[in-house]
Amino acid sequence: MKWIFSPPVEPTLVQTLRQELRLPAFVASHLVRLGIHDPQVASHFLQPRLKTLSDPFLLPGMERAITRILEALDRRERIALYGDYDVDGVTSLALFTQLLQAAGADPKPFLPLRMDEGYGLTPDGVKRCLETHRPQLLITVDCGTSAVAEIAALQKEGVDVLVFDHHEAAAEFPPCVALVNPKLGDDFHYLCSAGVVFKACHALLKRRPIPGFDLREHLDLVALGTIADIVPLTGENRILVHHGLKQMAESNSIGLQALLDITGVKEPISPSDVGYRLGPRLNAAGRLGTAEAALDLLLTTDPNRARMLAGMLDQQNRERQGVENHTLLAAEKQIVETFDATRDAAIVVSELGWHPGVIGIVASRLMRRHHRPVFVIAFDDDGTGKGSGRSISGFSLVEALTECAPHLERYGGHEMAAGLTIHRRNYEMFRTAFLQTSLTRLTTDDLVPRLHLDGEVELEELDHLFLDRHEMLQPFGVGNAQPMLCLRGVSPPGEPRVLKEKHLLLTLRQGRHEKRAIYFNARVDELPRPPWDIACRVEPNTFNGRTELQIQVQAIRPAE
Repeated sequence: MKWIFSPPVEPTLVQTLRQELRLPAFVASHLVRLGIHDPQVASHFLQPRLKTLSDPFLLPGMERAITRILEALDRRERIALYGDYDVDGVTSLALFTQLLQAAGADPKPFLPLRMDEGYGLTPDGVKRCLETHRPQLLITVDCGTSAVAEIAALQKEGVDVLVFDHHEAAAEFPPCVALVNPKLGDDFHYLCSAGVVFKACHALLKRRPIPGFDLREHLDLVALGTIADIVPLTGENRILVHHGLKQMAESNSIGLQALLDITGVKEPISPSDVGYRLGPRLNAAGRLGTAEAALDLLLTTDPNRARMLAGMLDQQNRERQGVENHTLLAAEKQIVETFDATRDAAIVVSELGWHPGVIGIVASRLMRRHHRPVFVIAFDDDGTGKGSGRSISGFSLVEALTECAPHLERYGGHEMAAGLTIHRRNYEMFRTAFLQTSLTRLTTDDLVPRLHLDGEVELEELDHLFLDRHEMLQPFGVGNAQPMLCLRGVSPPGEPRVLKEKHLLLTLRQGRHEKRAIYFNARVDELPRPPWDIACRVEPNTFNGRTELQIQVQAIRPAE
């Protein structure tokens, strides 16, 4: 791993922020590294305010979409909401459902069956939705941008379609009444579907206020979807997540409170709590079966049912972890047999019978472990394969799949994450084409994993005051990464303590100062000879009502 240190920041810019906003040097320096050196911009960053949110009608297609929804409300039309089975899709469905219910409608939320119907507006999913709900207006969330043929078929059936989505648009747009997708405009490209639906709700309330409905009370759903979808926490996403996490701690959602209780998540709730504890449980239902349980949990008003559903999702998450680990081991075995790090710029693995619900997680773990673009493909008995891909910085999966399109049934997604459908007979041709495309587009330097460090600190600096300054920069995520710090020339005064057979509790000494640190998923025999340079992050750790700064080691190398 190559350690990359951020270049020194301009002292005058740091000094300006310190003087204008009375900021600590650490915070001011980090803001300058983020490209924020205007005091007003820095103030908005550190104090995200809902009143600075822009007019929702700036999103392309919003005016037409809201006009059509209001017409449906006035005519008391049958409305169905068609979503995706991940956290972004489920939270978007829940928010839209609650708003339309408050407006007097009886919307019918619909989720496709991952195993039988696949992702998005597939023919099978659309057919079941029409048979079940007979909608006059179909509203899609987190899907639909590329469903040209399916929406054309719906149009022939006399069903109007509105699309609220954030996925990349193809060359041909679907023939819907309105397509609300931030990717089609000049701004808001960072929004996920939960953010787009929030904007739609805001727009609808501007046109027709609903007494007693406070959109701010539903920001917990928006934060859930935004963090779980791993979109940048920049622009308005930062504002929505900042306030959404606060709302989550005092959520009016009985279901969400039950989920918080069963996971043991306490205030203050952080993005990592959502990403590693809440999100996986909401995703578990859709990965192994139907996502209905996750949607029901977010919509229920019955405390007993909420506790039952939260327990069910917790158990499904444990089952998901078992299936995931089994698939990961099988994939790694294939990699040992077929992958050559000196030859291959990407990894493609497949197997008959792998569970399609876990291949995305497995692809993520393989990508992080091997630092290569990865596709994991699960084939069924009919020879149909569902694939999920994850990428490294600088390599667009969507562009690569476009080059490989002749071998695919369908594909879509983002630069860093994508999905595909393929027939078994085309697998080897696709694998060869994808590996060749990766080799052409990636350099040797691209394939060396990098660890970016934001600055150096001394062990004696890491105290309560430093932690308070550090937390001013929350919420952390894509686009606002948690600072990675470097401690130089530290040594352990004794042997590490092994926790739960896979983590290390270290004591670090630098000069006259000593502090403890935790190193997750590490082994004693992998530690280099001291003294060490340590890459670490700091975070609050609360135990018995007392909050301390905890050093979390990310990497160790011999001291330079």
